[in-house]
Amino acid sequence: MENGTDYKQIEKTAKRKKTVISTITYVLLTVWAVIVLFPFYWMILTSLKSYGAYNSEYIPKFFTLSPTLQNYADAFTTVSLGRYLVNTTIFTVVTTIIMLFVITLAAFAFARLDFKGKNIAFLVFLSLMMIPNELVIITNFVTVTNLDMRNSFPGLILPSVTSVFYIYLLKENFEQIPDSLYFAAKVDGTSDLKYLMKVMIPISKPTLITITILKVIECWNSYVWPRLITDDENYFLVSNGIQEIRENGFGRENIPAMMAAVVVISVPLIVLFLIFRKKVMEGVSRGGTKG
Repeated sequence: MENGTDYKQIEKTAKRKKTVISTITYVLLTVWAVIVLFPFYWMILTSLKSYGAYNSEYIPKFFTLSPTLQNYADAFTTVSLGRYLVNTTIFTVVTTIIMLFVITLAAFAFARLDFKGKNIAFLVFLSLMMIPNELVIITNFVTVTNLDMRNSFPGLILPSVTSVFYIYLLKENFEQIPDSLYFAAKVDGTSDLKYLMKVMIPISKPTLITITILKVIECWNSYVWPRLITDDENYFLVSNGIQEIRENGFGRENIPAMMAAVVVISVPLIVLFLIFRKKVMEGVSRGGTKG
């Protein structure tokens, strides 16, 4: 009887401890979520305030009773936000498509084909990740300038059409596919390219979707290279466009309209990530798991 009472007491204590730990965890996560999401809330709130209401606030208010969409209209009519969005969409789509083609073939070669010096070549390839990005940018700038491709889409796109990390991630994923499938396909007379298209790519779809989303985000947020290689407004991307809006006086004077432009630029990436977040997690975990 006494042992039974002691067991119930221990179980009750364990449940109480688990409840306390869970409560503390959720409180900390809630606080962290508020800290992370508050800048987004403030950005959207400011974009909905009128120019006069914003400037009349000596103490910032955390809500508005008279929201307006005029700032969004000003962001498109006063500055070339629409052109920046079109340029960024072209840059993102073309760069991502070319990169997927390049890294898929490279990953397939390293994962499945046998050729002399493959391991050494891949080791040298991986060592490129150790080179500081600043050195690569300088080299690319000199090359693009010598080829007279400044202020052009090829000059923006070409330096971004490959990635050592994405090749490595996809190669690891390809290597998880059983060798027996490849040998069986070769016995049936299937070419390497057909095997890649019909077997490896469909099996690796989660990883490819993850790479696509990450590359889209990377291209959309690209700042240093476009800022360096373009000084013609006709080729500005959204990141450079926002900087230009801030520097030309409009952004410093009309903060609500500036925030509206930032919201327009941010929303596509947020929606994209929310829709495909499970695919991103699935692709990353699949690419990092052997066997």
